[in-house]
Amino acid sequence: MLTVEKKKKYTVDDYMQLEEGAPFQLINYDLVMSPSPLPVHQVVSRRITKAISDFLGDKIDDGFLVYSPMDVKLDEGNVLQPDILYVAPERKDQIVKERIEGAPDLIVEILSPSNAYYDLRQKKNLYEKYGVKEYIIVDPIEQSIELYALKDNVYYIHQKAQNGDSLNSLVLPGFSINLSELFK
Repeated sequence: MLTVEKKKKYTVDDYMQLEEGAPFQLINYDLVMSPSPLPVHQVVSRRITKAISDFLGDKIDDGFLVYSPMDVKLDEGNVLQPDILYVAPERKDQIVKERIEGAPDLIVEILSPSNAYYDLRQKKNLYEKYGVKEYIIVDPIEQSIELYALKDNVYYIHQKAQNGDSLNSLVLPGFSINLSELFK
């Protein structure tokens, strides 16, 4: 087991020596610790996961839908744990191993005071760089969602939704979630 000592650069090998369940992510070769999420974060996470699962129905076995913690290895210096991720059926066998090895098709991050900087900056840049097709950022305090879609390897804001609006996924055509239900 790795004892967390300050190093200039951590790698996947260092990360894999951590105790299972340790509250760390490897972001740009740095071990980043965060406390457990706030209750509102967990409620929103459960509601989104359930809504996607209900939408997929019997098709859920074809793809891969999970919520945190689940390691997503992007490279030797980045192992992230998105709040929710989905891998399409046609890519499932390619990237679902002992951990996810490569970019999921859809990632949802729910902002908390302790993680907002990483979710809005560093992780967003990494998801864009490695080709996550749809990145959804949920702000439970503002009761809003931003959906970033990848076009020509660059994210653009496809949709901004406020409480009362519905968010419509591109990766999951036909999937929509009403923010009033999400933030009730």
